[in-house]
Parts: sequence; structure tokens; C-alpha cells
Amino acid sequence: MTQAQLRRPSRPGADPLLRNGHVLTVGSLVTSAFGAGYWALATRRYGDATVGRGYAAVSALMLLSGLGQLGLGNVLVRFLPRAGHDRRALIRVAYAAACGATLIAVVGFLALIPVCAPSLGFLRHPAAGCCFVATTVAYALFALQDGALTGLRRPGLVVGKNSGFAVAKIVLVAALAGLMPTLGILMSWTLALICTLVVVDAWLFARLLPTRRPARARDESGFLPARSILRYAGADYLGTLCWLAATTLPPIIVLEHAGARESAYFSLAWVVANTLYLISLNMGASLLVEAAGEGAGLAAGCHRVLWHTGALLTLAITALVAGAPLVLRVFGPGYARDGSTLLQLLALSALPHLVVATAISACRVLGRMRVVVAVQAGLATAVLALTVVLLPVLGVLGAGVAWLGAQTATALALLTARRVWLPATPGRPA
Repeated sequence: MTQAQLRRPSRPGADPLLRNGHVLTVGSLVTSAFGAGYWALATRRYGDATVGRGYAAVSALMLLSGLGQLGLGNVLVRFLPRAGHDRRALIRVAYAAACGATLIAVVGFLALIPVCAPSLGFLRHPAAGCCFVATTVAYALFALQDGALTGLRRPGLVVGKNSGFAVAKIVLVAALAGLMPTLGILMSWTLALICTLVVVDAWLFARLLPTRRPARARDESGFLPARSILRYAGADYLGTLCWLAATTLPPIIVLEHAGARESAYFSLAWVVANTLYLISLNMGASLLVEAAGEGAGLAAGCHRVLWHTGALLTLAITALVAGAPLVLRVFGPGYARDGSTLLQLLALSALPHLVVATAISACRVLGRMRVVVAVQAGLATAVLALTVVLLPVLGVLGAGVAWLGAQTATALALLTARRVWLPATPGRPA
């Protein structure tokens, strides 16, 4: 996408930047709705304590798979549009690296559970441990698939893939409740992930990727050398680890400090609020794919994302804050009674996160990876520190206050230093 195209005002439906972001966002909303239905069904088929431990285990596998992905999902989004006939090799290398690294991370975690997460001790039983290892590795590859399809400008396939996975989980978690009352939640993820991976990869490599490479393909593709990719991936990986820590460690912290029931209340409020976060993240991914370079073109794209997505988020946040008790009643009366205020705090934090997500995407385009790492490290430190400090004082609400405070402070800092990530547009202040 050229800078002239990025600067040109257009209707959202005719603008690839906004259109692809909309497709990804709609897909995330559909998947999140299925996800909420999944956990609502789980609360009726399994006990609250089992749901709390199950969600904490899912958070742990997401953290470990994120560690094992080595930041390669963002690498695929950033470099696949320019890779030409090197795309197949790039995806295969990413898969192999992520698979090996995730396997090392998850085996190490299982060995350290008695020290770092005693409440997840059930994962050390052979059946649960094998299931956890398989699920974590599969989820790492599943996330890389999202990056590959986004980088190939196939957001519709991302939507179909994630929706199919969500539906399969719902069917399996209901079917396994009687057979596996303690492992049914985790096993539903395992089976759904493996089936989805096989189907999507068969389509990806057979239909979307070239099998032959012309002699001059490298010169025509303009693909960056491996050193540039590794430099980008290394810095982005550090930032991604910080974001993973901020999003996956709070449920485990709540579980260890407040108990399984409180962890369930926090976890399901986060499931709902995370839908709002996905809107900003998807628009940022579209900006990363479509932005051609620096200067006025990128600035115009950032402005459009901020204003357009800000309007959508304001409406969504208002509706969620007003209807929080009704939304959580889907999971049961206890969740509506004890989790409504928490959900409202988490929902409000999504608006400052729009600034954070847009700034990070812009810095990735500009190659300012030190800023990416600094922003995500600062945000994660603030979220985790405030969660630990506020939990004994405010209970589970402390985790919500931590998210809102950390996101607001980070967004204000970025707006104050906006010249770092938002290039000036002629005739318009930064």
C-alpha cells in the first residue's frame, strides 16, 4: 500500500487498512462470543473451583506458547507481504523454531510447578501433563497460523479458522464433562487445536503458498536478509513476552493469593473485556500489514485507526459498562454479583489501550523496536506490581484497578511523547 493511498481519505469499506481491520475485528468478536459461551457452558458442567483452575491452566499454556513462539507471529505479519517466493520457507522455519522452543518451555514449567504455581499441581499427573504439553505446542503453532494468514492478507480465513476452533471447543467441553470431570476443559482445547491445525495447514501449504521459485524470485521480492529479520524478531520477542506476562500472569496471581473462586470471577470478566482489546490489536495488525513506510502515509493511517476505532470502542465500552451485570449473568448469578464492577474497570481500560496498541504498531513499521520493548515492559511491570499490591487491599477488584491504572498511565505517556511514534503530517499537528 503506497503512502498516497494511506493518506487518501476513503470510506472504511473501500480502505484496505480499515477493511482488513474490520474483518479481523468481526472475527474476534464472533470468536469471543463463542469463547464466552464456552466458559458459560463450563461453569454449568464443572464446578467453580475446577473452572478457576482450568482457566489458570489455559493462561499458563498461553504464556508458555507465547514464550515458545519467539515473536515469530509478528515477524510473519511484518515480512510475509514482502517475502515473495520465500514465504513457504519462512513459515516452515517459524513453525520448527516455535515447536522446539515451546516444548522446552513447557517441560521446564512442569518441572517447576511445585515452586512457582503449586495450585496447578494437578498438571504433574501423567495424563494431565501429556495433555498440557500437546496443547501448549499446538497453541503456539495455531497462533503462528494467524500471523501467516494475516501477512498473506487473508483475514477471512483467520475468521473461519478461529470460529471453527471455538465451535469445536464448545462441543468437546460438553461431551467430555462426564468422561473427564477434571481434565475435560484442557482436553477440549487439545482436540480442537489439533484438528484445526491439520485442516488449516493442509489448505495453507497446498493452496496459498507457491511451490516453485523462479530463478530471480529473490531479487523481485525485495525480501530483507535474515539478519534484519532476526534483529526485528529479537526485539519484538522481548516486547511480546512482556505483553504475555501482563495478560496471562494475573489469573495465576489471583489464584495463588485469593483462591480458585476469585480466580474464576476475574478470569471470566477478563474473557469478556478482552473482546474490546482485540479490536485495537486487530486494527494495529492491519496497520502493520498495510503501512508502506514512514512519514505522512503512516501518520495518516495512525490517525484513521485512532479516530475510527476510538468511536467504535466508545460505543462498545458504554454498552458493556451499562450492561455488565446482565452480561455476567450468563455465567451464573455469583459472577454477576461479584464480578460486575471488575468487568466495568477492565472495559474502561480498553480505551487507553487503543493508544498503546496503535503506538506499538507504528513503531514496528518505523523499526523503533526499543520503543516497542520499553512500552510493553513498562506496561507489564505496572500491571503486575499493582495487581500484587492491590489484591490484599481491594480483593479481586485490585486486578481491575491495576489494568485501568497501568493502561491509562502508559497512554498518557505516549500521547505526551507522540513524536516518537506518530510522524508529523503536513498541515496537521502530530
